[in-house]
Amino acid sequence: MGTFVSGIELSRRHYAEEVRPLLHSRFGAIPHSAALLGRGSEVLGFDDQMSTDHDWGPRVLLFLDEEDFAARGAALRAELDQARSSRDTGRDQPRDEVHTLRGYFLRELAWDVEVEPGVTDWLTMPEHTLLTLTSGAVFRDEVGLGRVRQRLAYYPRDVWLYLMVAGWWRIHPEMNLVGRTGYVGDELGSSLIGSRLVADVMRLCFLIERRYAPYSKWFGTAFARLACGPRMTPMLQRVMRASTWREREEALTTVYEHLAEMHDGLGLTPAVTGEVVRLWDRPFPVEWSSVPDLLFPLIVDPDVRAVAERWPVGPVDRFRELLWSPRNRTALLSVFTGPE
Repeated sequence: MGTFVSGIELSRRHYAEEVRPLLHSRFGAIPHSAALLGRGSEVLGFDDQMSTDHDWGPRVLLFLDEEDFAARGAALRAELDQARSSRDTGRDQPRDEVHTLRGYFLRELAWDVEVEPGVTDWLTMPEHTLLTLTSGAVFRDEVGLGRVRQRLAYYPRDVWLYLMVAGWWRIHPEMNLVGRTGYVGDELGSSLIGSRLVADVMRLCFLIERRYAPYSKWFGTAFARLACGPRMTPMLQRVMRASTWREREEALTTVYEHLAEMHDGLGLTPAVTGEVVRLWDRPFPVEWSSVPDLLFPLIVDPDVRAVAERWPVGPVDRFRELLWSPRNRTALLSVFTGPE
């Protein structure tokens, strides 16, 4: 096995050595953008030797303006397919693609680049998809791909605040249940709740650091690369390895304390007043935090407040197993806008 070369680097070379010369020789100085983005572990920089066994290899997404795409898009796609066939290596290779910006983002997000995304757009666009469309690499940009990616770079401030409120509220109701289930001898149930809390804490960490989170395969890998990853990972592993609910509670308390410190580091609110309480005087210590109450008043966008005041349900990713395809995004809007 030779030295592994990442998919991004291979695609960069492919564009420079094959695609761009073909464009110049067959189509002249046609304005275009060229990039590697969208599907694939290589877009996130997580590909390795194992990734090469399927749907992996040098590829480029080309973007033309609407007029050039209508006039020459089909011919360009045919030329790229012919070039691909001529270099057949005996294994299936990903195809180069030709799009307009509007067509591509409608396909991937059901969002029109001509329209500024609103609150419900942000809350119904899957986080992992936003990550894949703003990751990867742009090799050339003459038709505005960079401007579109910049618009999607991260959630607007008030949407971000709302998602953090929702993230904290996913943790709060579950805190005491780790002890409550263990108290009746259900260590499996306690462990399951503890693992869910670990996942919710990790997602909140992505929010605090203003980073999109990937889907499950790369969730832990990306978390380890966050600024908080080296310190937080051993704490979370301690929760996962706990064999009793009391050990689990103790480990989670340490996690909550560090999470509060991370929030304080944002400088958004006064220092949080985390205190250990026992709900209804039950023997289960809970690190109750004032963060959601402090964050909520900072939301000034009336459209975001209207969603938040109904109930902080969080982003569309909670529904991803049911409604993953972009064409289903409109079906989710009523979750955030309410019945007509």
